[in-house]
Amino acid sequence: MIAAVDLGSNSFHMVIARVEHGEVRPIERLGENVQLAAGMEGGMLSDQAVGRGLECLARFRQALDVLNPGDVRVVGTNALRIARNGREFRSRAESVIGYPIEVIPGREEARLVYLGVAHTLADDATRLVVDIGGGSTEFIIGDRFEPLLMESLHMGCVSYGERFFADGVISKKAFDQAYFSAYGEVLNIRSAFKKLGWNNAVGSSGTLRSLENVIVAQGWADSGISAENLDKLRKLLFKYPSVKDLCKLAGLSERRRNVFASGLAITCAFFDALGVEHMRTSNGALREGVIYDLMGRHTHEDVRGRSVNAMMQRYGVDEANARHVEETARHLFASVQDSWSLDQEDLELLEWAARLHEVGLAISHSHFHKHGQYLVENSDLAGFSTAEQTELGLLIRGHRQKFPQGEFELKGNGVRVPLERLCLLLRMAVLFRFVAPVDGTPPYHLEAQDKSLTLKLPKGWLQHHPLTRNALDQEQTQLAKIGYTLAVAKIG
Repeated sequence: MIAAVDLGSNSFHMVIARVEHGEVRPIERLGENVQLAAGMEGGMLSDQAVGRGLECLARFRQALDVLNPGDVRVVGTNALRIARNGREFRSRAESVIGYPIEVIPGREEARLVYLGVAHTLADDATRLVVDIGGGSTEFIIGDRFEPLLMESLHMGCVSYGERFFADGVISKKAFDQAYFSAYGEVLNIRSAFKKLGWNNAVGSSGTLRSLENVIVAQGWADSGISAENLDKLRKLLFKYPSVKDLCKLAGLSERRRNVFASGLAITCAFFDALGVEHMRTSNGALREGVIYDLMGRHTHEDVRGRSVNAMMQRYGVDEANARHVEETARHLFASVQDSWSLDQEDLELLEWAARLHEVGLAISHSHFHKHGQYLVENSDLAGFSTAEQTELGLLIRGHRQKFPQGEFELKGNGVRVPLERLCLLLRMAVLFRFVAPVDGTPPYHLEAQDKSLTLKLPKGWLQHHPLTRNALDQEQTQLAKIGYTLAVAKIG
């Protein structure tokens, strides 16, 4: 079984699924209206919201304890992206739920939403998918299982509820302010989305399903959301002077009352801005997308590898040289994996860093390792969390010249130690970039114990490779500055 947990700005969701014959079959779905983004002041998650979140995760953990660690993925979205105390919450939340939490960028959230929706639809038409979250709204155009255009806008049902309906009063003035704010946000993406176009529109969020439920309860339609019925819904809303009065609105659940007006304003805005006439809803969402993405990682269909390869092509990376460094890094990794307690995920990160270590040359040869770090950390890399991109960028930054010890020390020990060791392996692999294997086998062997490295080379080898000898001398000096020793021993 595999599981995905989605820490949204409005709701926390968990889905547990069984994979049978390549198909995902959900067996348990849990969701709680945590409203993590509610009550944020000065960019800080409120104590009440933090408490609700931790209590929810404690309940989720009981269901997750029966699963293997590698079969669970927990992701955080907009509230954790923007909160000043997001890192503190994440640390406490990880202790409660027992798994690392990945904070994913907006476009990665959009990709995963689309993946979740696409697996619930039978048609193969080009589609627009919209997901209104608590703090952001994702827009995606895709064809079958492939997203073609993705954007994440800073508008959500919780954040807009706090901004425009904080006093609980529903007025035309407040609604119009929310509407025009959202309309302005969507204008920023309208040209690109209209140019690409789509055949069908699909809504994936609880917000859009709640609008559909009310429309159906009013007897206006059997399913779906139309522009005409949205206009009716807008007029109906103003008959309820406050959020409390929405308890009388047929079809609206109690948990959706606080965000109904803001969600409706956002929906009306993107319908009008993009010219959407009709939208159906889907049960697929971010958590389902995470499930399918996790399944892909288990079956060697990891989108992250494709993202790295695409970046290599985009920036004209010398593939032969990159692959040579990658093979060398893989050989060195195998030599020290056990003694340094490294795992398969560490190897993947090292391989990606080896492929991209020269990507910064697309900007300038001078300080290209720093340019490479910037490109990796600030590009949209499908499949990567924000933390993964930062770690990948740091490996690229540290692969040559002065070791960026200060940046590594900002990481917790659980991340810093293996990341530091991967960086040393990448540096060593780059150092041997001008050394060809003999009969397919590298002429060197590496051993490691804690902070000591021993490089074993054939007798007389360094005399015939003066460039590498000089590089090793410099590397010994660099490593000594950060408390590591590099010894060179002779074989034979």
